[in-house]
Amino acid sequence: WVELEESGGGSVQPGGSLRLSCKESTDSYNNYLRGWFRQAPGEEREGIASIYTGSGSTYYATSVLGRFTISHDESKNTVYLQMNGLKPEDTGVYYCAAGLIRTGWLAEANYDYWGKGTQVTVSA
Repeated sequence: WVELEESGGGSVQPGGSLRLSCKESTDSYNNYLRGWFRQAPGEEREGIASIYTGSGSTYYATSVLGRFTISHDESKNTVYLQMNGLKPEDTGVYYCAAGLIRTGWLAEANYDYWGKGTQVTVSA
């Protein structure tokens, strides 16, 4: 069983930056797929970034490509999401998740473990 806890959310103006962290309770799942998802008010949750920690390969949704960076620090059992150039449409609850590769990397079907989420608000 893996427990995930997100942190780093908050309020920021458009164009600003935030770094989200996802602390994992165990280091026994290093070769897992890690992902970041977000859910905007009134919308379904969507996958935005993923990393396979066995190789370091990453994949991003088109909406965040070039602005967000996912990374993994094995020594700290932590996955990060660096978010630059934030836009109002990036507002939502951000969740981290971990699981095995079963299908497209941003699909929820891959992920067995989820954090409770952290709020990100982008407004002027």
